[in-house]
Amino acid sequence: MKNFAVVGLGGFVAPRHLKAIKATGNRVVAAIDLHDSVGIIDSQFPEARFFTEIERFDRHLEKLRRQTPEDKVDFVSVCTPNYLHDAHVRLALRLKAHAICEKPLVINPWNLDQLAEIEAESGRRVYNVLQLRLHPALVELKARLDKEPQRERALVDLTYITRRGAWYDIAWKGDERKSGGVAMNIGIHFFDALMWMFGPPQKTVVHLRDQRRMSGVIELERATVRWFLSVDGDDLPEGYLAEGKHAYRSMNIAGEEVEFSRGFADLHTRVYEDILAGGGFGIEDARPSIELVSKIRTADVSSAAGQRHPVLDLGHARDPR
Repeated sequence: MKNFAVVGLGGFVAPRHLKAIKATGNRVVAAIDLHDSVGIIDSQFPEARFFTEIERFDRHLEKLRRQTPEDKVDFVSVCTPNYLHDAHVRLALRLKAHAICEKPLVINPWNLDQLAEIEAESGRRVYNVLQLRLHPALVELKARLDKEPQRERALVDLTYITRRGAWYDIAWKGDERKSGGVAMNIGIHFFDALMWMFGPPQKTVVHLRDQRRMSGVIELERATVRWFLSVDGDDLPEGYLAEGKHAYRSMNIAGEEVEFSRGFADLHTRVYEDILAGGGFGIEDARPSIELVSKIRTADVSSAAGQRHPVLDLGHARDPR
């Protein structure tokens, strides 16, 4: 049994980490969040110590490391806002614990080099949650693509729309300095999966960029990807909201729809199982998608004619049903 600490217990993604820790037969000994609305931990780890101040959390974990080896933290799960990830990963490494960090590992790619140096000095590992690489449908697709002879670039349409209310613009997620913007906040794992399947990027064009929407085209080694990302409910396919659906995911490859909406619930558990079995995705695995999104964030918006995502012309996402 391994001991875990969780940083960012009250956030959206923390329950998935708690579930994964429980499902893999491990325990949470301590957790921290600035807010105390964290009663969810009672359902799985009611004995865990809880803190609202990082200094006391740090001191407690150091005390466990030095005085009670059986409670020493082996892993720190980082579920905090994007701009705090690298700081909390460094905290884990200083405590001689491995770090399991949500996406993105960092916002700016130049911060990866410092993390790599500290990782090497600490003798511990930094893992990034790149769960789509473990999604059964995408694993199967990649295996099939790798067997097929390369002829010409595949045409891929990626569409991800997830409705977020007015709170989003006020919260850290709506602040590009803290979240990295829409492409980083909701797009990073899709870009990672696409490069994992189709190779490194060769050209990037951005057609739309604002606080709630982004769209563009990426030329990968084996695919041309037209992508559209939005947190605005007005972009959902017509009828979706009336049906009580608040999110739309679509990946269409050469006219074939890839169904990967199902199976998301347990992917974090798969990630934890993989790490505990000696696998896991590290700093260098995370680097390509972070570098790509950094270029997308700073690229000029192009008005040139050419390949554009269909949503830009239709106004709503196309539903393959």
